[in-house]
Amino acid sequence: MTGQELIERLELLRHPEGGWYAEIHRSNETVLRADGARRSAGTLIYFLLEAGDCSRWHRVAATEHWTHVAGGPLALHRFGGKHSVATLGDVSAGYTPALTVAPDVWQAALPLGDWTLVTCAVSPGFDFADFELIEAGSPDRSRLAALEAPPQLLGEG
Repeated sequence: MTGQELIERLELLRHPEGGWYAEIHRSNETVLRADGARRSAGTLIYFLLEAGDCSRWHRVAATEHWTHVAGGPLALHRFGGKHSVATLGDVSAGYTPALTVAPDVWQAALPLGDWTLVTCAVSPGFDFADFELIEAGSPDRSRLAALEAPPQLLGEG
């Protein structure tokens, strides 16, 4: 199966950070965050990246759990004061099958094969009001640009 076939089969939509997604679950339960915002208790999406695409640097004001589902491995970059990279993929091939990113940690991802399909579970549930995509003029942009990470993660190249 190709990435394009999965995009069509799963009815994925373009995501602002790059890649393709579809929300597949949103909890009917709600939680009240410390800042007073009410959110779904949790959400789950399919997220697909094809070769040449990436998930640009972004952060979410919630915990995000990535789980590899199918396809090639994925390089997941994180920066919360220190840069780290994990390779998510098939555990039988020696890769990490899943990883959790703490709230407000910058994250970005690149597929290391033709395509990669993951699920992303967010708790409290995802809301675009809690999503920040790195932009020109952002105070953290120069810090992210100085990392040993591919420039396309900044939306360049």
